[in-house]
Amino acid sequence: MNNIKSKLKFIDPKQIKYKYPLLEKGLSKADLQKGINVLKTGFITMGNHTEMFEREFANRVKSKYALMVNSGSSANLLATFASCNPLRKNKFKRGDHALIPALCWSTSLWPLVQSGLKIKFVDIDAKTLNINADYLISKITKNTKVIMLINVLGISTDVKKIVNYAKKKKIIVIEDNCEALGAKLDQKYLGTMGDFGTYSFFYSHQITSGEGGMVVCNNKQDYEILLALRSHGWSRGRKIYQKNAKKYPNLDPRYIFINSGFNLRPTDIQAAIGRNQFKRLDFFKKTRTINKHKIISNLIKDRRWKGQFSFVEYSKRIEPSYMVLPILLNIKFQKKKKKFIKLIEEKGLETRPIISGSFVNQPSTKLYNLNPNNKKFNGAQKVQDLGFVIGLSTKKIDKKKLDFITNVLFLIDSV
Repeated sequence: MNNIKSKLKFIDPKQIKYKYPLLEKGLSKADLQKGINVLKTGFITMGNHTEMFEREFANRVKSKYALMVNSGSSANLLATFASCNPLRKNKFKRGDHALIPALCWSTSLWPLVQSGLKIKFVDIDAKTLNINADYLISKITKNTKVIMLINVLGISTDVKKIVNYAKKKKIIVIEDNCEALGAKLDQKYLGTMGDFGTYSFFYSHQITSGEGGMVVCNNKQDYEILLALRSHGWSRGRKIYQKNAKKYPNLDPRYIFINSGFNLRPTDIQAAIGRNQFKRLDFFKKTRTINKHKIISNLIKDRRWKGQFSFVEYSKRIEPSYMVLPILLNIKFQKKKKKFIKLIEEKGLETRPIISGSFVNQPSTKLYNLNPNNKKFNGAQKVQDLGFVIGLSTKKIDKKKLDFITNVLFLIDSV
């Protein structure tokens, strides 16, 4: 054991000092105080703040129902398993096909696998980072029963066209909107057009509760299923509690389980912080948009600009809601990317990949043989080979930081 310990190297996060991090102090003193106030009550599990946050969220995005969970990943898990629940009229079964973008996050994919669906990856357009609606529709077959539609980094595709087509074919659409809270298509909030919409309140997202997520839907039966699945399959604390007590007199009414379930409940600490952040969503959205335009403008207007980078394109119908700034290197720098990323990180500019790149390259995909024919996805691969993201601060970016970002990015010419 001592020998093992001696080989481990632990990095103190305090030693990592970025001059421009992915996110600068995401929680305010007021946010933290909201969490502390909940702690002081002694009741920190799911409670009043959770219920109020759910109502406020549903009202804001104009969805009939909203259900808070402990993460965006749990939101995807819940939405997927609600979609195949025995109580649902239009449900998928094991062996049915699910379409998902090749550019995706781990826990957008795995609930589909865990529920028995056969995965069919679909390539994306590297210019938009999203699936082209017509291309996705062309990949639908008689076996397609689920579409996991991912709204990438604050923008999306023509969700309406996809959802309208899916409805005709009785295909379930789950909108993974974990990276696009506040974004709109034709003035309608993304995440609200499919059967289910999922959101994440992770630390670096549009708003944060540290960890946390939300599922929205417009169907009462779906909502009832979500309620049960979120909390062990329990009926306790729900309107049907008394009804079940009479129906099952030989069971303790406090422990009647009416469905399958997980424990995906949030804490009221998360909900209280999330509520306070949610009030500032428009401010965060506006500030990040301004900062995004400033960074790009500063690069393009610089005398050193020679088209070294490209930026995401999107339809005028979309009102974006950014959390980071995705950047693609000019293809001539492809072989220099790793060295470049290492250099700018050392200079103090924090980066991340664009999601995970092409997920078919991940060892877990190979472990479960999800791409048996080793199909190539050129759009997703291009994003992996050339793409990265930098932060978009929720505070107004000053000239000093703007010049720092510009100068560091132009180091690409010296790599």
